[in-house]
Amino acid sequence: MIRSVNEQGSGQPWRVYGVDFSGAASAGRKIWIASGVITRSALRIEACRPAQDLPGSGRDRDRCLAALRDFIAGERASAFGLDFPFGLPRPLVKEERWEDFIRSFPDRYATPEEFREACRLAAGGVELRRATDLQARTPFSVYNLRLYRQTYFGIRDLLYPLVRDQLACVLPIQRPFLDRPWILEICPASLLKREKLYLPYKGGTQEHRRARARILNGIESSGHLSVQTSKLRTAVMDDHHGDALDSVIAAFAAFQALRKPTGLAVPGNGAYALEGYVYV
Repeated sequence: MIRSVNEQGSGQPWRVYGVDFSGAASAGRKIWIASGVITRSALRIEACRPAQDLPGSGRDRDRCLAALRDFIAGERASAFGLDFPFGLPRPLVKEERWEDFIRSFPDRYATPEEFREACRLAAGGVELRRATDLQARTPFSVYNLRLYRQTYFGIRDLLYPLVRDQLACVLPIQRPFLDRPWILEICPASLLKREKLYLPYKGGTQEHRRARARILNGIESSGHLSVQTSKLRTAVMDDHHGDALDSVIAAFAAFQALRKPTGLAVPGNGAYALEGYVYV
């Protein structure tokens, strides 16, 4: 029997994953996954690895995203923080329900370029923002030049098959069933702004590395995050692209949402039910 967390009251995932997503052709190298377990009031990060290391994965985007999709579907009693947009601004959505929008997405947009151009035309050349983008202070519109490929491949190759086959629960739009993984949209930049740790940290200089260390130390100082080993910490710091650190931030953002179960539903703005919601 599938049980809902709302029906049980105390049900919660015990493992949390943060996924720094990419729509690049070599996505297996760019996507990083941090994994941790909840211990009392903290998240302990136990591993951080590129998606090409998943079973059946590789550098190629199609192969990598198929492996990531299978991995998510198999991780029950878990929550995933994914850093790509789960929807579009309301004026660009023809459907009345988010699930219908997701199911129609692959047939409506054949390529990421077609997706971006269709959004730009429908918006009159303006980069519209979702209600949650304004509230969470995300950096870009969902079809911005720097983000549109993440939006496209994230929705088409992850959300669409998981929603179609009822393999996961996408919060806060869907009810969080205990027998399926929970998926939450997060944004590392938004969380860093909230924590006043929004620093230039992506790069190969010592200054960039010090910034990555400052960010991780700053989050750990909250008492709600720890990295299990010094070797793992060094691996996160040494990734000069910042993808490993972003995956840790994504996991922390998902964990923070889980710490406030009543906030998972995000009552109030009706736009969230169609556009999606960024947990910060």
